[in-house]
Amino acid sequence: MENENKQDIQKKIEALQQMIDSSSNIVFFGGAGVSTESGIPDFRSQDGLYRQQWKYPPEQIISHSFFIDNTKEFYRFYRAKLIIQGAQPNTAHKKLAELEQAGKLSAVITQNIDGLHQAAGSKTVYELHGSTLRNYCMNCHEFYGVDYISESVNSADTLPHCTKCGGLIKPDVVLYEEGLDDKIIDGAIRALQQADMLIIGGTSLVVYPAAGLINYYRGSKLVLINKTATASDAIANLVIHDSLGKVLGAIHP
Repeated sequence: MENENKQDIQKKIEALQQMIDSSSNIVFFGGAGVSTESGIPDFRSQDGLYRQQWKYPPEQIISHSFFIDNTKEFYRFYRAKLIIQGAQPNTAHKKLAELEQAGKLSAVITQNIDGLHQAAGSKTVYELHGSTLRNYCMNCHEFYGVDYISESVNSADTLPHCTKCGGLIKPDVVLYEEGLDDKIIDGAIRALQQADMLIIGGTSLVVYPAAGLINYYRGSKLVLINKTATASDAIANLVIHDSLGKVLGAIHP
């Protein structure tokens, strides 16, 4: 679906502002589209990772069984496509942090693994799928930052091993076939249940169980901002088909 005309968008932004003004416990639920304006590719768009050609389908590569059985190939893909060096928070990240600092927004629930919400200043962030910034030895659980994983990016056959025990290091990212973290889920559900407004942005809402969490929201101010239509448009109180950064950049706390 093409973006709506400027007049319609402006009216909807004004309606969004009114909803924000009358809210004090906003939750934001976001996906890959939040970070595309920071130069981080999404998965399912025309140029997304899932449409690129690899020796194995990306959905297979980022699965738990593939990580265990074909670790070198996993890390080739992971280092090349999921570790994004130099990415910076964009307008959407920064505006959400401003809303939190103003006491309007209580939590960000994200499907992204890039840590950009925290980099922008957001404090309460529920990372449903983990983060590339955290990595742990599978044997002794020693922590390693993203630089330790990426430093051998030019040596595709080098696997990251623990300097203390020699164990294999695994990113703290939820792979296919792995369950979501119970504490993260519980926190996200509580935030949604207590919210008086829910803004959903930059997500096609097709990745479950994460997308199913929005059903815990019971309020009457559900806003959906995405460049293309989603299956949840019909249940939203306000739908804006445009750039998330453009829309959020136009509002104030």
